[in-house]
Amino acid sequence: MYWYCGQLIDSEEILLKIDDSGLLYGATVFTTLRVYDRSLEHPLTCWQAHCDRLNFSLTAFDWCQPCWQNLERGARLLLKHFPVLRIAIFADGRELITGRYLPQDLKQRQTLGITAWVAREPLYQRSLAQHKTGNYLPAHLARQRALSLNALEAILVDRDGNWLETSTGNLWGWQKSCWYTPCLDSAILPGIARSRWLDHFQSRAIEVVENVWSSQFVTQLECLFYSNCVVEMVPIATVIDLSSQRNYRVRKLI
Repeated sequence: MYWYCGQLIDSEEILLKIDDSGLLYGATVFTTLRVYDRSLEHPLTCWQAHCDRLNFSLTAFDWCQPCWQNLERGARLLLKHFPVLRIAIFADGRELITGRYLPQDLKQRQTLGITAWVAREPLYQRSLAQHKTGNYLPAHLARQRALSLNALEAILVDRDGNWLETSTGNLWGWQKSCWYTPCLDSAILPGIARSRWLDHFQSRAIEVVENVWSSQFVTQLECLFYSNCVVEMVPIATVIDLSSQRNYRVRKLI
């Protein structure tokens, strides 16, 4: 079941023209949201922030705007069936909304932490990193490689080896009563969950430093996490980097 061009379609297949730029080049922008209490109005769903993210990229690329009423109507129909929605907009303004379920082991991940692999090869460097486009191949390849190494996430780096983000989220570190996260100037995605956590920490007067995550800096962190709108915040207990392995302490967020 999915929503496409103003219609709810009960199928696992979609009909696209063979010269569709979304099919040929990944020419779409997308956002993925977790719907809380089956409500777009729930503050943790961040519906408006996701719409703003789509609009930001559409404006930057000079693409057509979707019918925002259709977009919301489709989301309200699908949230009755799925807690996670992926909304994609084609260059001509067509909307596609698909749904999925939360990872079955999410609570275990949040409690015990996961393993991540550092993707140091240039092959895995994202283009247009400040936008979520349908051409997400480098991050996808990095995560597939991580999975082959029994890791659930890949950590992407820049040309100097500085850590940027994971293949699906933003990075967070804890050291000496202070939170750290890579700065946006590092060419990372300005995650919606990242912004939400920054606001959360600020409202509680908890110090957060946005900085460059050099190879030396990451060895000083006590705890490591990643965040996105689906998993919220998940500890990274182990990092595989080249031929070495580093362990981080798993702790509660606050």
